Amino acid sequence: MLIAERRRRLLEQVRDRGYVSFRELAEALDISESTVRRDLRSMVADGLLIATRGGAGPLPAGRAAPRTAPVTPAEPAASPPPAPGDGAPADPVHAEREAIAAYAAGLVVPGSAVLLGPGRTTTALARRLAGISQLTVVTNSIPVTQQLIGAPQIEVVLVGGALRRSIGAVVGPITEQALSGLRGAQVFLSGDGVTTERGLTTPNVFAAATDQAMMAAGKQVVVLADHTKLGHDTMCQTVPSERIDVLVTDRAADPDVVRRLRAEGVDVHLA
Repeated sequence: MLIAERRRRLLEQVRDRGYVSFRELAEALDISESTVRRDLRSMVADGLLIATRGGAGPLPAGRAAPRTAPVTPAEPAASPPPAPGDGAPADPVHAEREAIAAYAAGLVVPGSAVLLGPGRTTTALARRLAGISQLTVVTNSIPVTQQLIGAPQIEVVLVGGALRRSIGAVVGPITEQALSGLRGAQVFLSGDGVTTERGLTTPNVFAAATDQAMMAAGKQVVVLADHTKLGHDTMCQTVPSERIDVLVTDRAADPDVVRRLRAEGVDVHLA
């Protein structure tokens, strides 16, 4: 893996999850802790992250990064704020995420009930669902809920649980129990990696258990993953490949990974 790509992934992990330990980052990227420490020292020196005991965290709100560095969501951008629906400039796959969300919205049937897990792509999907005339959305994600507050025609069921701030969602036994009594036509999940061998994975054990409960509540499992996640494996399996009904990715996806997933029976769509 090239240094620039590795550091981009490290920055994305910290931006998505808040504080992350050296070990978690090493497991998420499948690299050594010594490599993580070396990269983070350089990224802290460049003003992209802050060093914490045993790991790293995003820049505090209001602390600007150097103009040559990517801007993290926690800080105000130097340029005018993006229009509603736009992503942060630091997101290198913003266009791909939006294309995936737009395609996934076309799979949703008005009048049905769907479940949405946490993640930037599922949040982008929620924003597009606000235009559907009638729908019930079950979610454990705070950002997803915020996208649907201004859509009174959509019934939103926000399940309870313990708030995990790093992913903006509630997780844990309370969440899993609440989901066990629900059913939806489709469940839309994101994660950190998709492989033929293990399906959808995430580095967080609490998020994994909750995603598994959401998977069990959906008749059709739809995974939303941009091309950077295909072929990437992390610690915790959430959806085995045989349970993925539909995978929506983008046209930059590795053709070999797409071919192997289709051979496993996954209906792969390229947005």
